[in-house]
Amino acid sequence: MTDTDFTIPQGRKVAQVLDGARAVFVLHGYERASMDEIARAAGVSKATVYSYFADKRELFSAMYRAEMLRLADSAVELTDTHLPPEHALREAGRRMLEYLTSDFALAMYRICVAETPRFPEIGRAFYEGGPEMGRECFGAYLRDADARGVLQVDDMNLAADQFFQLCQTTICDRMICGVQCKFTNAEIERVLDGAVATFLARYGV
Repeated sequence: MTDTDFTIPQGRKVAQVLDGARAVFVLHGYERASMDEIARAAGVSKATVYSYFADKRELFSAMYRAEMLRLADSAVELTDTHLPPEHALREAGRRMLEYLTSDFALAMYRICVAETPRFPEIGRAFYEGGPEMGRECFGAYLRDADARGVLQVDDMNLAADQFFQLCQTTICDRMICGVQCKFTNAEIERVLDGAVATFLARYGV
C-alpha cells in the first residue's frame, strides 16, 4: 500500500495516538522518535499503536495529514464567502503564517529535509499534506473569485503557489536559518501588505 492509498483510521484512541505522535515528533524529530515513547505520550500501549499503524513512517504520514486536514478545515470559509479579494487574501495569508511560524511547522520542515533522501515517502507525505493540499483549498477560492469577476486568474495552481511564496518572504528564511524565531504583528502585517498588493497587481481586476 502506498502513502497516497493510506486512509487515516478514526476513533478516540487513534486521536490519542496522533496527538502523542505529534508531541514526540516535534520534540525529538523523526529519527530519535520511538514507538515506545509515542505510546507513552499517547497514554496507550505499544500494541494499540501498532494495531492502527504498521510502522513509524506510516504513523508520521497519518499524523501530518491529520494536522493539515485540521488546518484546511479552518480555511474552508474562505471558499464559502464573497469577501473582497484583499480581505480574503489577507486572511488566507495570515492563517498560513500562523501555521508556518509554529513550532510544529518548523519541526516538520526539518524532518522532511533530513529524512526524505532516505525515506522518500516522508517527503511525499509532507508535500501532499502541505503545499498540494493548500493549493487545492486556495485554488477553490481563486476559481470562485475568477468566476465572480473580482480576480482574473488563468492558471489557478501557479497563482496559488505564487501567493504562498509571497507570504513567506523574509519570515520563513529567517526562521529556517535560526536568525529569528518570533515575529511581531507589525512584521507579519508588513509581509502580508506586500504579498496582497503584489498579488492584486498581477491578478486584480
